[in-house]
Amino acid sequence: MEDPGDLSRFAPNSDEQQKAVNAVKDQDAYNWGYDPYHYMVPEGSYAVNPDQRTLEYRRMVAALNGMGLRVVQDVVFNHTASSGQAERSVLDKIVPGYYHRLNVNGAVENSTCCSNTATEHAMMRKLMVDTLVLMARAYKVDGFRFDLMGHHMVADLQAARAALDALTLQKDGVDGKSIYLYGEGWDFGEVASNARGKNATQLNLYGLGIGTFNDRLRDAVRGGNPFGGLQEQGFATGAFVLPNGLPVNADKAKALALADLVRIGLTGNLRDYRFTNAAGQTVTGADLKYGSAPAGYAASPREAITYVSAHDNQTLYDAVLLKAPANATPAQRTRMQNIANSVVLLGQGLPFSYAGDEILRSKSFDTDSYNSGDWFNTLDYTRASNGFGKGLPPAEKNSGNWDLYRPLLGNAALKPGSAEITRAFDHYREMLRVRYSSSLFRMETGAQVQQGLTFLNVGPNQTPGVIAMKLSGAVSPTNPYRNVVVVFNASGTSVTLTDAALAGLNLSLHPVLAASTDPVVKTSKASGTSVTVPALTTAVFVGK
Repeated sequence: MEDPGDLSRFAPNSDEQQKAVNAVKDQDAYNWGYDPYHYMVPEGSYAVNPDQRTLEYRRMVAALNGMGLRVVQDVVFNHTASSGQAERSVLDKIVPGYYHRLNVNGAVENSTCCSNTATEHAMMRKLMVDTLVLMARAYKVDGFRFDLMGHHMVADLQAARAALDALTLQKDGVDGKSIYLYGEGWDFGEVASNARGKNATQLNLYGLGIGTFNDRLRDAVRGGNPFGGLQEQGFATGAFVLPNGLPVNADKAKALALADLVRIGLTGNLRDYRFTNAAGQTVTGADLKYGSAPAGYAASPREAITYVSAHDNQTLYDAVLLKAPANATPAQRTRMQNIANSVVLLGQGLPFSYAGDEILRSKSFDTDSYNSGDWFNTLDYTRASNGFGKGLPPAEKNSGNWDLYRPLLGNAALKPGSAEITRAFDHYREMLRVRYSSSLFRMETGAQVQQGLTFLNVGPNQTPGVIAMKLSGAVSPTNPYRNVVVVFNASGTSVTLTDAALAGLNLSLHPVLAASTDPVVKTSKASGTSVTVPALTTAVFVGK
């Protein structure tokens, strides 16, 4: 395997690092594994001994299960690495032209990056379903995450669900109904708008219990989107309340609209959830707009994967750097990241976090690091550094923004110290403890959420930059609190909210936060019908 050599000698905003990485990118040991060759077989490059890959994979899953962890397998049925008579083409050599999706000229579609498969064809669907069943029975995996799931059909996912549901502990050694399915429900390419049949997108999967990634919440929390608006601010990054100087970020109406998208995201992105929007109107999640599409699309929280950062696009830390005011302090930027993670961890739905979000991970603004090697994909669990200042990210996907990145990468003050990294780490663990302290954070049905979750500080007279929600339910073995109030204060000042709905709740700061390593959150107070929360802080109050 090739190695780019010692790159630490170059300046933090140099283009030399990416040149060296690019020179060996196809010969190094780094690979995301999105180039399927044989289905039904574990990827050998991840094995210590490739000839023992099956045994190693079984032992790995068993060991993780033994630690109390569930294992999700990423599956890439939407394409193969090659087609036709290429060396690593398999399916076309069995039945030419059948397993792949063709255009009107007979050429293989490749909107997913490679040769798109046609799971709407019976035998390709069978190959997919048979592989899932094999992996469930033989390896005991607990869930499957479908890459570019929108390129499959709803019928494909229904067939997969039915086949897995038929597996039983007595017959197969696994309870197939407990296996969770989720994926990327994006609608693009030759299948867009149901062009090849009803495809497995966010809107089309309503009510099936299959999860899709919630880009609505992601964009509202961060600001902008993966295709533009790198410096547009969102709820957690200071829209309107801590503007960075761009006119679009001083727009109050836009900031309040983003806050409504965050609110519906906190419900699990429910299509039918009713609440009061920024205009003071009673609306449903479907009434809110995400571009031209409805914002709410899920029937139950299990159908929404809530996230603010993933392997694609800039890491959360890099997004905060791009969007926060230039004069923001390291502590403020860290607290913005913490606000964003709080929204994910304390909302309904299934929280998803990118590796390193809890330790301010940076990839020096690389937007697509699938082939950027270990240099840009570094993950330092010692918390000594976070990966910022590794040089300009690879030119292929990033050079158009180098002029924006260069001065930031060269600014040593933007590289966090161990204190900031540790604060983010501690905050993340505290939010996890809060989430699992009460089942009110994990409601199962849309009806439960409608009844048990209400928002305060809504309508046209709301305090901008602040989202407050009240969770209520019966005390039980999984819920020691009759009421929980969560306040996300993303503004730059302390805020006191007063609401009659807080009367008689006898609120106090959540025990986890009362013992926090953050002295700021400890100053949060509740009294009568009011709660006070410091700037850039998530506070959770509980009442029995």
